[in-house]
Amino acid sequence: MVTSLVEGNSIRPTVRMTGVAKNTVTKLLVELGAACSGYQDDACRGLTCRRLQADEIWALCHSRAAKVQSDHKGEFGYGDVWAWVAIEADTKLVPSWLVGDRWSADAKAFVADLADRMANRVQLTTDGFHLYLDAVEDAFGPEIDYVIVQKIYGAEDGQRRYSPPECIGGRARRVQGNPDPRHVSPPTSSGRT
Repeated sequence: MVTSLVEGNSIRPTVRMTGVAKNTVTKLLVELGAACSGYQDDACRGLTCRRLQADEIWALCHSRAAKVQSDHKGEFGYGDVWAWVAIEADTKLVPSWLVGDRWSADAKAFVADLADRMANRVQLTTDGFHLYLDAVEDAFGPEIDYVIVQKIYGAEDGQRRYSPPECIGGRARRVQGNPDPRHVSPPTSSGRT
């Protein structure tokens, strides 16, 4: 079952391929997730990463926030959900992640967890999302080389409903410390990071 899920099959195909009940696959998935999360939490401590990049990505659970039924309004897991992710630029290790909302408390919890895992000074690159500023200052203090890459978008063509216009470049801005400009990650051309 685990191989099927790891290979990208969803629950229903896994049920069909293995002949195991849907509730059994779901229970295994929850237990496996908890075991992997616990392992990562223990193993990813005292890391000597040098260059980190952090970003957040939007997803929806159940339905779009505007369409959530009134009895589930404001309940986590219904509507907008954000995955905050940090990645080490050289090894592609993900030392920290958080699934939550796009609020200050989640930004601070995510960056504090990231800082707690590092054993040395790091260079951090984020986009221009304003919640990173206080979160990075609170978590790392002066012990960080921090740069923001502000994305520059092209003209809106009117045909994109949920995606931003095409990202045509970026402008790096040093916030703190002495970040090496050779290791500032440029924004992607699709407008998504």
